[in-house]
Amino acid sequence: MKAKALIADMAGTTIEDNGLVVQAFAMALDQLGIENNHPKRQASIDFIIETMGQSKIEVFTELFGAEEAHVANDAFETSYLECIERQGVEAIPGVEELFGALEEKGIALALTTGFSPQTRDALLEALGWSNRITFALSPSDAGRGRPHPDMILKASELLGISEMSSVAVAGDTASDMQAGVNAKAGWIVGVLTGTDDEPRLREAGASHIVDSIASIESVIAR
Repeated sequence: MKAKALIADMAGTTIEDNGLVVQAFAMALDQLGIENNHPKRQASIDFIIETMGQSKIEVFTELFGAEEAHVANDAFETSYLECIERQGVEAIPGVEELFGALEEKGIALALTTGFSPQTRDALLEALGWSNRITFALSPSDAGRGRPHPDMILKASELLGISEMSSVAVAGDTASDMQAGVNAKAGWIVGVLTGTDDEPRLREAGASHIVDSIASIESVIAR
């Protein structure tokens, strides 16, 4: 059976992360006064890693409370954009060839992310994908972030697909897998180019594991 659509995560799945998320968060903590000697610093970083893939604003609300969440999120987004500008950003090797192969096979594509629309669009622009990716969604575009299924369901709707059993979801975090399970996706594919290892992805609901999304075609386009 061939999937009708692939809905894939961005950072760590289709885009190299190279530790930029954690680096940007550490920079944001500095701006918030939670520096290296602060008792909450390591616990905050550990929580960010644990919740990787989830809506950043929701994570910051959990960490700092509703009033400080937007300040923290703004600091993180600014820091992340600075990291991109300074260090650059790269696609996962083989992913652009995958995009072409999916198009040839008639498999629709959408991307999702826990980042804000501003940061998402900056990533797409930096990679030259702005005109290539028709649908890229952030939590604010759909309602709730991962592990809720909202972004996957909204992306499927935009792609004109109503049967979730024909949709493949791919990501590098447990949150991605949980969102796929909650959306009742037909394929829930964990990739090993990002945050979580195979046991954690399996535990979170992955139906398949691939080393890289570049090789997902063998799973969803048989």
